[in-house]
Amino acid sequence: MNLRVVFVGEIVGKTGVFTLKSTLKEIRARYRPDFIAAGADSATGGAGLGVQHAVYLRKLGIDCLTLGECAYYKLDMTEFFPKAPWVLRPANLPYENPGRGWRVFPAAGGRIAVISLLGQAGFLRVHAENPYRTLDHILERLGSETKMVLVDFHASATAEKVTMAAYADGRVSAVVGTHGKALTADARVSAAGTAAITDTGRTGSLLSVGGMDPEARIKEYLTALRVWEGDGSLGLEVQGIFMEFDDAGKAVKAESFRIPCEEKMDERVGNG
Repeated sequence: MNLRVVFVGEIVGKTGVFTLKSTLKEIRARYRPDFIAAGADSATGGAGLGVQHAVYLRKLGIDCLTLGECAYYKLDMTEFFPKAPWVLRPANLPYENPGRGWRVFPAAGGRIAVISLLGQAGFLRVHAENPYRTLDHILERLGSETKMVLVDFHASATAEKVTMAAYADGRVSAVVGTHGKALTADARVSAAGTAAITDTGRTGSLLSVGGMDPEARIKEYLTALRVWEGDGSLGLEVQGIFMEFDDAGKAVKAESFRIPCEEKMDERVGNG
């Protein structure tokens, strides 16, 4: 039986969490996934993941949350990593750092390994090891434990993401890109059976700047001052990719998706 997997594009702020909660029923009805993973590097305040959101998203039924350069932005999550095996930080950060960079998860259609990796271009505050060599090392350790391997490559440069997809081609089941928060139109399955997409997009406000309030971002560009203001709240939708893998761990389908959120976010009535 084929393994059906959904990867949800990066959740941005409380608006993104609300959007995912409101569209999960549609995602499940449309794709009948055996396993759901999601990018969560911007889930709390647009930068990082806090414990409250990590637990809440798990309760919603998300099997795995992946992080990127903001993995340690929230101190409570840094301390909570040992109790949150469903949350992955990049594997190519220092080995002794809190958290784990990959894990084999149980799923209805078999077992699936998820590997989180961080790109090297554009992240001035984080100095990660070479992600390609890290992938080699992890695949050696995985051995024959499972043939289903999903790589989340959290990278800034498009060229770096495409290169990783080519490097891992035929060696893993899928390479999905995160961090750009802009859904790309290149979901594909290679001849070697690896699904790939350059960026899985974002979950939250489409009428925004990367999920955040446009006015705040405009002010930043005009003044060069950091503005810590809210998520965008218009044009809510969930983006991501649906993939299907056969028993040999080869991808047979890769389809990006955009699902609008019909529910209105209104904290005055407890809906938010």
